[in-house]
Parts: sequence; C-alpha cells; structure tokens
Amino acid sequence: MHITSQDICAAADQLKGFVGFNHKSGRHIVRFSEDSFGMDVADDSITPSCEFVWATEDGEVMTLRRDMIEVLLAQNVDERLNITEPLRVYLRRKDLPEIAAQRRLRA
Repeated sequence: MHITSQDICAAADQLKGFVGFNHKSGRHIVRFSEDSFGMDVADDSITPSCEFVWATEDGEVMTLRRDMIEVLLAQNVDERLNITEPLRVYLRRKDLPEIAAQRRLRA
C-alpha cells in the first residue's frame, strides 16, 4: 500500500475525541465529549484530537507532531480515536522529517 503525505494529513484530520491536560495527574487524557472532563482539566486545554496533533510553526504552516500522535496511542482506544494505518506508518518512519503543511485550525 502506497501512503502519501496527503493520506497521512487526511488521517490526522479524521481523528475523533478531545484531548485535555489533567493537572492533578500531569497527563493528557482523551474523552469523547467536551463535557466529560473533570475539574482537573482546564477548559482552555481541551482540544479536538484532530488539532492536538498539529503544532503551529509560522503563520499558516503547521507540523504534524509524532510525539502528540504517540500521546493518543498511549490511550489504548485507537479505534474510537480513529487512528488509521497512514498514521501508524508515519510514526514508524522516523527516518523522514515531520510533515509541515499549510493549514488552518478547524472551527
């Protein structure tokens, strides 16, 4: 199966769920509703998973961060998060630089 950077970016944009930083445990956690986070997760730290994996570089250029995808994988709910094969390939290919793409945050 030939996987392109476009396939990987599309897979990242199809991630489901929300990520929030739990201050009590010092860890990121995933929930599938914005309302299901407890008091230990500040509202301003809650991010859709499809945006959590992207980091702003300069203006509209963003980098697809392998370390953030690994945070999602550590949750062990791959199917619910919709982590697909293109993202797994991206994680395995550490010999290639992270993908940088021109994109805008999803509203």
